[in-house]
Amino acid sequence: MTRRVVVTGLGATTPLGGDVATTWSSAIAGKSGARLLKQDWANSLPVHFAAEVVVEPSEVMKPVEIRRLDRSEQFALIASREAWVDAGSPEVDLERLGVVIASGIGGVTSLLEQYRTLMDKGARLVSPHTVPMIMPNGPAANVGLEFKAKAGVHTPVSACASGAEAIGYAFEMIRNNRAEIVIAGGVEASVDALPMAGFAAMKALSTRNDAPEKASRPYDVDRDGFVLGEGGGVLVLEEYEHAKARGAKIYCEIAGQGLTSDGYHIAAPDPTGSGVTRAVKFALRDSGVDLAEVVHLNAHATSTPAGDVAEANALTAALGDHMSHVAVSATKSMTGHLLGGAGAIESVFVVLALQNRLAPPTINIENLDEAVKVDVVRDVPRPLPAGPIAAINDSFGFGGHNVVLIFKSYE
Repeated sequence: MTRRVVVTGLGATTPLGGDVATTWSSAIAGKSGARLLKQDWANSLPVHFAAEVVVEPSEVMKPVEIRRLDRSEQFALIASREAWVDAGSPEVDLERLGVVIASGIGGVTSLLEQYRTLMDKGARLVSPHTVPMIMPNGPAANVGLEFKAKAGVHTPVSACASGAEAIGYAFEMIRNNRAEIVIAGGVEASVDALPMAGFAAMKALSTRNDAPEKASRPYDVDRDGFVLGEGGGVLVLEEYEHAKARGAKIYCEIAGQGLTSDGYHIAAPDPTGSGVTRAVKFALRDSGVDLAEVVHLNAHATSTPAGDVAEANALTAALGDHMSHVAVSATKSMTGHLLGGAGAIESVFVVLALQNRLAPPTINIENLDEAVKVDVVRDVPRPLPAGPIAAINDSFGFGGHNVVLIFKSYE
């Protein structure tokens, strides 16, 4: 008998809010989280803005935690604590509790900070916490230690698909009877001079320094790159019978996933979109969801000239004529691109869209690109229909990683 997996808790800290409720209300209101940076190094770069978290970790964490944890690890604990409480702080056999928290880059800000300390002040002043702070598995490890998880603590790294892949891995842990509950998601903290300079050198970032809040504009004909964001999202996934037995609040069900790779280029999307198309079809087959039930999709749509159109075409190839009945939201227009945290916070948005029957808007589209043939939810949220419905979250990462998750309403 196939084990069903449901979502029983949500947590987030993002450029739109310090928790899930604030993040969701800001998204529904169509607010942008992009702002000019105040750091001294920002003016030396071609891009002077990013989407930083609204609530600094120091406002909600103890000073000792701030000292010993990388910023990405802080985000992971903040979001996981919220999600766990939201799930009702369930009692569970710790050998049946897992953690899968991803990061695309890891503790890069700590690496840079400690390198500067080494160069300026010498080796004796480098923090003894340096190595645990820069490990890519640091966010997952610290969440695992916080909740004493013993079923397995994992960190998939697939660039900007990492957060979605983490949720998919957690889904499989429960479905394959390795765990009853898994804390899953993704985080990123890479707003620093070197990562931004690197992305800018690739011409990947928007350079709208005069209007940061309008810079992230997926599907707009004048889009010129993504806005770097930070933060993360966490979901508590739980085996359905386990959740039902304890009377848990159930947001929705995660029904399937599809994973492929392009084998095309380290950074550019395959213009044919065949990898994305296959991933969508695999996810639909894995989920058993009737195509007619799919009414919403939270797109990867980063606001890059090539990527947005390639994704839209691939989705149309996968869903065919039904694509015209799917309300497409591109929430990176508001949050910016959280890299390894993107698929996680966008999964949070999908869960809330199903629960509230409301698709969040895509902002900043002044002139829709004629090459985009999907039904984009623009400017204001759109109601979703009653009855059994399903939604898709797709995420893609440098290296050609494609991850598609399918969620369905809980009736």
